[in-house]
Amino acid sequence: MVSKEVNQYIEKIIPTRSEQVLKMEQYAKEHNVPIMDLTGMETLLSYVRLKKPKRILEVGTAIGYSAIRMALACENAEIISIERDEERYNIAKDNVRSFHLESRINLLLGDANELQSQVEKYAPYDFIFIDAAKGQYQNFFDHYSSMLSPDGIIVTDNVLFRGYVADESGLESRRLRSLVKKIRSFNEYMMQHPDYQSSILPVGDGMMVSIRNS
Repeated sequence: MVSKEVNQYIEKIIPTRSEQVLKMEQYAKEHNVPIMDLTGMETLLSYVRLKKPKRILEVGTAIGYSAIRMALACENAEIISIERDEERYNIAKDNVRSFHLESRINLLLGDANELQSQVEKYAPYDFIFIDAAKGQYQNFFDHYSSMLSPDGIIVTDNVLFRGYVADESGLESRRLRSLVKKIRSFNEYMMQHPDYQSSILPVGDGMMVSIRNS
C-alpha cells in the first residue's frame, strides 16, 4: 500500500472528471456507498483502454459508477453488471440513463451466485471486473471465469483490504477477521492457479490482475 501522502499526490494530479461523474462521487461519499477510489479507478480504466474489450462483465454495480466510467473509457464496449441490492440497482439505472448509456450497460438485479445462466447468454467476456462481496470472490471467479474469452483479463478489487491481509492485529471484529481469512485464501488461490498468471497491484485497496495462460 502506498503512503497517504503519495496517494494524495496522485489523486491531486488526476484529470478532473465531468460534473456528472463528480456528482456520483459526491453521492457515494455522502451515502457511504463503496465505489472505487480515484487511483484504483484510473488503474482499472488504463487496463480497459489497453484491452479495448467488446464485452465486460462487472460483478457488483453499486450505483453504476465503475460501469459508467468503463463505458466512457471504451466507447465500443457493452457492459453486463450485476447488483443484488435493489435500491442501489435502481439508482444505478437512473445514473446510466443520465449518461444515455442504456444501450451499452445492461444491469441485472440479483445475487451473482445465482445468475450464471442469465449472464452466460451474453458470454464470452473479454474483461471481467469483480468488485462485490469480498467473502465471495472465489465463488464469483469459479462461476464466471469459464465465460472469459481466451485472451481475456479478470480484475479483482479490494484484495488487500486496507492492508489487513498483511496485518490483522488491529481488527477486533470476528466477522472482519473471517473476511480477511477469505480474502487471503482467494489471493493464494489465484496466485497459485495453474491456468492464470496473477499480479497484485498496491493501488487503491489492492487490485489483482489475472490473465489466462496462453
